[in-house]
Amino acid sequence: MTIRTRILVVGAGPVGVVAAYRLAQAGIDTILLEANPDCPEDMRASTFHPPSLEMMAELGILHELEAIGLKAPVYQYRNRRSGNRVELDLGELADVTPYPYRLQCEQFKLSRLLSARLDSHPHAQVFFQRRVLNIEQDATGVTVHVESPLAIEQYRADYVIAADGANSTIRKWLGIEFEGFTYPERFLTLSSAYPIEQDIAGLAHVNYVADAQEWCVLLRVPGLWRVLVPTEDADDDRLLLSDAKKNRVFGGLLGEGVEVETYHRTLYRVHQRVAQNFRKGRVMLAGDAAHLNNPLGGFGMNSGIHDAWNLTDKLFSIILDGAEADPLLDRYERQRRTITRQFVQAQTISNKQMLEAPQAAGKTVQEEKLEKLAADADQRRDYMMRQAMILSLREEAAIA
Repeated sequence: MTIRTRILVVGAGPVGVVAAYRLAQAGIDTILLEANPDCPEDMRASTFHPPSLEMMAELGILHELEAIGLKAPVYQYRNRRSGNRVELDLGELADVTPYPYRLQCEQFKLSRLLSARLDSHPHAQVFFQRRVLNIEQDATGVTVHVESPLAIEQYRADYVIAADGANSTIRKWLGIEFEGFTYPERFLTLSSAYPIEQDIAGLAHVNYVADAQEWCVLLRVPGLWRVLVPTEDADDDRLLLSDAKKNRVFGGLLGEGVEVETYHRTLYRVHQRVAQNFRKGRVMLAGDAAHLNNPLGGFGMNSGIHDAWNLTDKLFSIILDGAEADPLLDRYERQRRTITRQFVQAQTISNKQMLEAPQAAGKTVQEEKLEKLAADADQRRDYMMRQAMILSLREEAAIA
């Protein structure tokens, strides 16, 4: 038996659930498939930028996310050794966005919220434990074979959105190159309920701590602090995830002898990669399946959500208004691939370089830059508009 739908979305991360929910809300029959038994509790992405909050408001779920998240209008750049800090306040952008702040809320909360809504939606179906085996397409649609716990299932859709992550099976089946590089170091994320703010005066909810030896990021989410540090690739996994490593990380932040219990420890590789194509026929890549970047700045999840938003706009015109498909889907690829390469990749690479830059006259490169920004309202505004991803969407809209 073939299971039919207008749109098949593969991957129930934040990108897949946003795409599926928006399509279903527009009355387009959509099936969402996820390989895992549920939406995994992934602690990596936790920052929603203002444009993404505007999208969540349009979906009618922003109030629910805000209830389980933390508003963070202020973020800081700190020098680990000197203790100097520079603050930027997104409240200055209140004239260009109704949500001039970051929302700190883990991505799995969005995935679980929307997958639950989709499960009871009249235009949607959600199936977990469904692993894509292969994909074929012709002039009228796409056929996808999927392994379920009990059988091999066949799905037929007009279009497929591949939001199946960094190791995308669909991208591999389509033979699309994933161009770029992998950083030599790995990133370690530790989460803890320890009240770090009591030991480090004046912390914001979002803090980038520069240091040529070991930079770090301190992010506050509801009930927890998340600490991100780079690690040597040659180090053994067991050592990096050990109590000894945990104690060294928190000892460097809080002083030796402070007892800190962790809720979560994750070690992962970091990539800067962009797919050679975001589209092949009736199959479109979105999110991590299409592009990967380091997490500094919180652009990964947000840029994936922006992919989903752009693509669903195009599908609305094709399916609901009868517009010609190829020109619109080609424009999706041009817009999102261009923005990913020219903005997201460049900005995240720059963010990492600034955090690990050597001292210059007692200050990091980032400190010197930000001190100039703080004294120049126009430069400060432009910088925050870029970091908040407002300019990237304006630039996207200008791409024909």
